[in-house]
Amino acid sequence: MLDDAGRRKAAEALSTAEESRIPVPPLRRTWPAIDTDDAYAVQLLGIERRRRRGARVVGHKVGLSSPVMQRMMGVGEPDYGHLLDDMALHEDTPVDLGRYCAPRIEVEVAFLLGADLPGEGCTVADVLAATEALAPAVELIDSRIRDWDIAIADTVADNASSAGFALGASRVAPDRVDRCAVTAVLHGADGAELARGRADAVLGDPARAVAWLARKVAAFGVRLRAGHVVLPGSCTRAVDLAPATTYRAVFGAGLGEVTLRTR
Repeated sequence: MLDDAGRRKAAEALSTAEESRIPVPPLRRTWPAIDTDDAYAVQLLGIERRRRRGARVVGHKVGLSSPVMQRMMGVGEPDYGHLLDDMALHEDTPVDLGRYCAPRIEVEVAFLLGADLPGEGCTVADVLAATEALAPAVELIDSRIRDWDIAIADTVADNASSAGFALGASRVAPDRVDRCAVTAVLHGADGAELARGRADAVLGDPARAVAWLARKVAAFGVRLRAGHVVLPGSCTRAVDLAPATTYRAVFGAGLGEVTLRTR
């Protein structure tokens, strides 16, 4: 494990990389002793730094929510990161890719909480009872680690590689849709299909990922609150973002769509 000074240096390195858009070498090479507990501590240091500058936590995201990704990282559970208000992107405002290091897009079914979730012991039933609506969403992921050369400690420390998110206008009550059967297709330039998937790619049920998240963050004294956005994991593979392109994620089961434009 790292001592407090090591954790602070790792958090500072990631913060500088984000601000300068110059990625750093993998943390696991600079600090070979770093483990997952260190990485979550580094993530929290980075989030607290941003909160002191005025950012506000508006939700969380789950990463590594597919068995394939977990095997690639050599872990047995997902990871998580924070969503801040300054990470919110909007359909009518093109995204400046110059703000990021190596951005990619993922397609997700967002859970919008209308009530607080319990922490320890949170179940899928609790998640569905607390969810006000499901919404179409995309997440912009980015790595402040050079060349996306990440292992579990690298991505966890780097806020689970999260950088932005956008929600579509549609809202659907969770009891009005078979959430596990929702299909998602990502289109790019000239409407070309870039990726396709289903919501059950996320732990078999995206609500299961939200319940896992509520239990996990409870260990750090954190609760998922009413008004929060939760991104449970991607339905599709991640796609590199290109400038001057319109990306359109279209969901089945009446969930609607969301568009992200770049410049």
